[in-house]
Amino acid sequence: MTAPAPDPSPAPAAERRSWLRDHSELGVCVLLLVIGVLVLTDALTMDVDITQRGPVGPRTVPVVVGAGLLLVAALLAVDVLRGGRGQAETGEDVDLSEPADWRTVLLLAGVFLGAAVLIEPLGFPTAGALLFWGAAFALGSRRLDRDPLIAAVVSLVAYAVFDKLLGVPLPGGPLMGVL
Repeated sequence: MTAPAPDPSPAPAAERRSWLRDHSELGVCVLLLVIGVLVLTDALTMDVDITQRGPVGPRTVPVVVGAGLLLVAALLAVDVLRGGRGQAETGEDVDLSEPADWRTVLLLAGVFLGAAVLIEPLGFPTAGALLFWGAAFALGSRRLDRDPLIAAVVSLVAYAVFDKLLGVPLPGGPLMGVL
């Protein structure tokens, strides 16, 4: 008895995975669609003062942006389904055959989340300095004599520009009584 010949047709799961891989830009379409629906829902449920006069009010810009997001999502989906593809990265410093550097991504995410948690108790200058120093470390800088000083200066300048010059209130933290 001879063994039956293997079936040359691909497995349904492999075929589905290949189709999704070939149309991965549809993920961007879904993201744009979700954001557009959220923006439109928020804009249309916005509490607007009844005394508002004129055609342009606080809902106008969010409605236009939400509708634009939905339009772009639909046009991009049609283009992708018709065979359109995004251009591959052609930068000279990017090697697409190399795997992603997840250690750096996770370090940056941890530094960002840590700064978000610490901004209220420590204030923006301290949390910002830790954010800038941590980001520099995660991206490969190991100059412990220079990086903390630069991070502190950048954080204090950003605090002064936003809080004092632009009038955007940022939490000062305990150091603001000293400075």
